[in-house]
Amino acid sequence: MKITILCVGKVKEAFFRDAIAEYKKRLSRYADVQIVEVADEKTPDGASPAEEAKILAVEGERLLHAMSKGAYTIALAIEGKSLSSVAFAEKFDELTVSGVSHIQFVIGGSLGLAPEVLAASDYKLSFSAMTFPHQLMRVILAEQIYRAFRIRSGEPYHK
Repeated sequence: MKITILCVGKVKEAFFRDAIAEYKKRLSRYADVQIVEVADEKTPDGASPAEEAKILAVEGERLLHAMSKGAYTIALAIEGKSLSSVAFAEKFDELTVSGVSHIQFVIGGSLGLAPEVLAASDYKLSFSAMTFPHQLMRVILAEQIYRAFRIRSGEPYHK
């Protein structure tokens, strides 16, 4: 299986990069995992709703351009469906059985995802009603993907 994590912006903190690299290494026995980054736009302090909409649109265009057309696309969005770790693993099983061999996850920038990106996604997934920094969300997503593969393989995992 191929998994792509498509994100806005770069991870600046070394501790986040190290955690992502560790989960990517662990996942290598289960899947080919790639991280694709698109440039983010600077959001000025006190940006107006119009400025924020423009930033979302620019980042959204970059994401849409980078998305693989044949992949099953899961957008990370607060308004998405919440799943337990077991249900997340079952979602992988469901997709695999239906013939999906490439899943791409899309993580937005500090303003989230443009409506066009959400509309182009096959599934919307929420990890929480809380907002997380997009760099931390990459770590959380990588860990949950790893956990899903462990569950699917019948291997022990921390509950």
